[in-house]
Amino acid sequence: MAKKYRVGIIGFGHMHVNNVAQRFGAHPQVEWVACADTVPVVPELRDAPYTRKWNQAMLMEKLGIPKKYDCYHEMLEKENLDIVVVQCENAQHPDVVEAAAKSGAFCCVEKPMAMDLSGALRMVRACKANGTELIVNWPLTWSPAARKCKELIDAGTIGRVLEVKWRSGHTGPLGPGAQHAGVSEAAAPMSGPERGASWWHQDATGGGALLDYCCYGAMVTRWYIGEQATDAVAMAANLDSHWGDAPDNAAIIVRYPNAMAILEGSWTTWHHGVPTGPIVYGQTGTLVVEGNTVRLERGHGDQTVFEAEPIDPRRDTEAKELIWHLDTGEPVHPTLEMMANLEYMAILDAGRRASKSGKMESVDNATWRIG
Repeated sequence: MAKKYRVGIIGFGHMHVNNVAQRFGAHPQVEWVACADTVPVVPELRDAPYTRKWNQAMLMEKLGIPKKYDCYHEMLEKENLDIVVVQCENAQHPDVVEAAAKSGAFCCVEKPMAMDLSGALRMVRACKANGTELIVNWPLTWSPAARKCKELIDAGTIGRVLEVKWRSGHTGPLGPGAQHAGVSEAAAPMSGPERGASWWHQDATGGGALLDYCCYGAMVTRWYIGEQATDAVAMAANLDSHWGDAPDNAAIIVRYPNAMAILEGSWTTWHHGVPTGPIVYGQTGTLVVEGNTVRLERGHGDQTVFEAEPIDPRRDTEAKELIWHLDTGEPVHPTLEMMANLEYMAILDAGRRASKSGKMESVDNATWRIG
């Protein structure tokens, strides 16, 4: 008989919890035990779709989670959890993972890994010290087309990669018409102060479009280019969300030893206007990821469209992948792996620092070395 895994949730501030928790709930080896939210720095002013209290109430009812704790430390002390799904605000990821690792639980942390590199290093050191692990969940990992693009790059289809572009945008996590996976409801109209009370729009809690959306670019460019970046310059601005202090638009230019990348994130975008996946420029062609296809462009009308193959159904969600890893000992997908995510976080951290300093910042810095 397959092993059952006792699973709990810590944090309901990230609306991806709705999709991720339901994927764990659909796994036949998952037994829900309990959940707890983190304590927000600023209390939310309203319960509406995708706010933390709404997320928690909806999932407890839908998934039948039997217990709710006011303090996640108490939950970890009283319940013997195998897996903790971490969906709190970015700034609290290190505290939660340290506590969960000490209890012996494995963690599935929502992207980005942390608010900064020092926080990510705390998480890795806690896991290593306690003989456990974490994975970082990237929705892009579950895109068959994104994987197909990597396959084409590795096959030399466009020669050496010279540049990768990534742009993500919507009207904000709680913005007009926002709709997130796992929930049929769209975000309800909210006033500026109501949105500003959410951690998403607070810089100190790790909110803002730079961390939320440029993180995808840090991950996918490192994955596609195949070597670590060296430096980054960046700009971030709050253009239309003045009831909060986190940036709602950001752009990072990243230098790799033999390539470059442009990472953009926006919370003021009503329509993407560009392909929704990465664009990869190589020596002999361009790859464009869109939907379930990868388009190869060589100019002068020379175009080939590749359909992406389905991901192995035994391993096509973060829940299945983590439990497959725990059952078999096989490695997780490289984009989820803990040490790889330190490299992604180092790029994002350099971009974040550059957006504040106005200077080029090194990806390799004094806090990077793992002891």
